[in-house]
Amino acid sequence: MSDLIDAQGFRANVGIVLIRDSGDVFLGGRSDGRGWQFPQGGLRREESAEEALYRELREEVGLEPQDVEVLASTRSWLRYRLPRRFVRRRSRPLCIGQKQRWFLLRMLGGEDRLRFDLTAQPEFDTWRWVDYWSPVREVIYFKRSVYARALEELGRQAFPDGPPPRPEWWSEAVRRARTGRAAARPAAAPAE
Repeated sequence: MSDLIDAQGFRANVGIVLIRDSGDVFLGGRSDGRGWQFPQGGLRREESAEEALYRELREEVGLEPQDVEVLASTRSWLRYRLPRRFVRRRSRPLCIGQKQRWFLLRMLGGEDRLRFDLTAQPEFDTWRWVDYWSPVREVIYFKRSVYARALEELGRQAFPDGPPPRPEWWSEAVRRARTGRAAARPAAAPAE
């Protein structure tokens, strides 16, 4: 398998927001100890975003298509750049960031369906349910802006009366980054 990297250097990727009826979202603790994030992963050549969604869902959290309902996806790719220290300068093609198609999934089954041992190198070794906006604060700094944009767009589909109010910690920097007016753009996460 080789990564699907476009002419601008962005690796194609899917991101998964798994929500339950209470409005809480799944947040996975990375097995390498590098923090918390949503399930995500790269597209393989000749694979659609939807096919990658279900493959990554199974590989990272053990869920099958019948365990979830697709509620929405982002209209377009959301991009972020990697911090310079995460760019692998010797790899070809050069990957400078990721472009992600985000999917909002409602979990239909019970938590007993979650499994993290289906691959030789599990992505997560722990998890928890958190309020809708918490992942923006808890993900590594260079993914915050793309998380904010994805949750803003998907929140309109997740909550019929609109997404929950943003918490007090929602900083001006996150708002500016979301609209693309940030003075210094947050860097992006290392490619998975």
